[in-house]
Amino acid sequence: MRSVELGGAGRRVAVMRAVLLVLFVGLAARAAHLTVVTERGEMRAKGQLASAMVLPAQRGLIVDRAGVELALSVRAPSIYVLPQEFDTQGDAVRRLARTLGRKTTTLRKRLAERDRFTFVARWVDEKVAARVEALELPGVGIVMEPRRAYPADEFASSLLGFSNIDSQGVRGVEQMEDEWLRGTPVRVSVERDARGQLLTQRRVEPEMTSGGDVALTIDMAMQAEAETALRAAIEKSGAHGGCVITLDPMTGEILALAEGPSFDPNDFRDTRYELTRSSAFQDAVEPGSVMKAFLIAAALETGTVHPRQRFDTGDGTLDVPGKKIKDHKPYGILDPTDTLMHSSNVASVMIAQLLGPEAHYDALRAFGFGTKTGSGFPSESNGLLRPWQEWKAIDHATVAYGQGIGVTAVQLASAMAVLAGDGQWRMPRIISARRRGDESQSAEWQRVEAPTPRRVVSEETADRVMKMLEAVVSAEGTGRKAALEGLRVAGKTGTAQKLDTDRGVYSQTRYTAWFMGAAPADDPKLVIVAMLDEPKGLAHGGGDVAAPLFAKVAAGQLAHVDIFTKPAPIPAPPRAVELASAKPAAKAKKKVEVKAKPTPQKKTAPRVVAKRETPAALPTPTPARVRSVDELPHVSAPPPPADPLFVPDFRGETVASVRAMAKSEGIRLEVRGRGLAVKQHPSPGTIVVDADRSVWVAFSSDGR
Repeated sequence: MRSVELGGAGRRVAVMRAVLLVLFVGLAARAAHLTVVTERGEMRAKGQLASAMVLPAQRGLIVDRAGVELALSVRAPSIYVLPQEFDTQGDAVRRLARTLGRKTTTLRKRLAERDRFTFVARWVDEKVAARVEALELPGVGIVMEPRRAYPADEFASSLLGFSNIDSQGVRGVEQMEDEWLRGTPVRVSVERDARGQLLTQRRVEPEMTSGGDVALTIDMAMQAEAETALRAAIEKSGAHGGCVITLDPMTGEILALAEGPSFDPNDFRDTRYELTRSSAFQDAVEPGSVMKAFLIAAALETGTVHPRQRFDTGDGTLDVPGKKIKDHKPYGILDPTDTLMHSSNVASVMIAQLLGPEAHYDALRAFGFGTKTGSGFPSESNGLLRPWQEWKAIDHATVAYGQGIGVTAVQLASAMAVLAGDGQWRMPRIISARRRGDESQSAEWQRVEAPTPRRVVSEETADRVMKMLEAVVSAEGTGRKAALEGLRVAGKTGTAQKLDTDRGVYSQTRYTAWFMGAAPADDPKLVIVAMLDEPKGLAHGGGDVAAPLFAKVAAGQLAHVDIFTKPAPIPAPPRAVELASAKPAAKAKKKVEVKAKPTPQKKTAPRVVAKRETPAALPTPTPARVRSVDELPHVSAPPPPADPLFVPDFRGETVASVRAMAKSEGIRLEVRGRGLAVKQHPSPGTIVVDADRSVWVAFSSDGR
């Protein structure tokens, strides 16, 4: 009996255990429901009234070196919609679209794809915002956003760049300094009223999202001088565009950078993106004869050439394998100063041949060509400078006068500053100082330190080349239109043919005109590079259009450093004087010219005449750098090989010119067609060693 009772009690205990377990599981499930499901529901309910909004960061200021505001942030109304509370199918969407100037179908489609807070119009006019508010549409609201404004409109636009609608810098300084300027977006808890208007739970000041401020090296007054002069020059010359850069040679600071055509960064949404780039930093362009200044500086620095060394340019032509180098006209015997003054291609090639390709390449690299300047400007170009090991004889020759090499205007200005300064290269600088944005009312500007300069040439060489460049801005020089009243000016002109990529030849009608200079030449305060892209008309050279632009800009900008002057172009010398001055040169040639048996290959070597006596005014040469005149060797042409022929480049020449060139080289010519030479076989530079010296050249009247 007792065992039966114990068995029943055990069963009851087991049942109770099972019941308690079921109750425990049920309570656990209920607790989970209360803590998870119900909480989500509560949060979802609250979400109908409360939410969070991310306020875009207010970008910091950009000012010029004097504190003039060039870019700042203002508050602008933006329209938003809460799709869950807005009737996208009824009359409301039609009324909103009409007020905003949008298509109803487009707006309805945009809202159908969203289920949360959605902007439908950013940075609208105040009047438009007032009309939207008057509609009193459920789920439609207005919020004030920071908008970038550029008070100077188009001035310095390519340098400044712009920031997009999401406050991200996408061009120029805005992109370059984006991390500093951007600031930190703020997430703010908000509630919505019955109309769907956002009510923040705490006051939000613009300074809470403000980025840091940036001061540029640009002087806005000097910038205005440059832009005004550039616009007038582009209009007068019919050029496609151009640029002007002003730089302090002793600090590397860019004081002005004008480019045309410009754009208004306030209207960036209506401007094609490719038109907002800075060609001064991003376009590598052939510089033409301005490169002769750096060639001669390198030759003087290495002692390869003496300042009074003379070069016999003969009839103004020089044959190198694959091409005949030509001057504008015969100049006879020239020293380095004359070479720059007349911009002689032939004498420049002779100097380059003496210097050698490796030393020439190294010098160009030292002057900053073929590599970025380090300024930090977005998408800055390296330029184009192929390794010297890849140069053929014709490549080295053309680089000597600025063909087959690409430079940016900023690189050129920095290189000119080496000569105008103390022979050291300084990184071109755009940013002068920075200031913390969250303490903008009290924080002090922190100067941006300039990198250590790098020695390129000695001060003596830089000074000597500057004196040579003064001869360019003289009555006999190519840069006489760059002259300033009462001031000495040093500079160099350049006119570069543009490459016709379709035909693979240099154009005879499209040019880039350059002038780089410094003033005053005896104590340079400013280095200015002026460039015009494809000026029209017969007067399209650097001396014709870029030199006057330089003078106009320099006169205006020098006034800001208390030097007052005005453009004073030097009249061209009478032709009779030119003819009279040419006769003594011809006589001198007869006395000193090195005689040798003329052959086609003889012209590939430089014809150099050494002067036997050092003039009293010549500065004492630096030991181990410049050799005395008496030590200079007589350079004459080596005996040519018996058979090899280097096929010239006939492309772009007339039939008569090709016949004359072929005759001088002993080539049997086959002419096909009329007009200008467009194709030939064998190709230029080919070495022909057999007895058959036949070349056929195809001509075309339309250049194709």
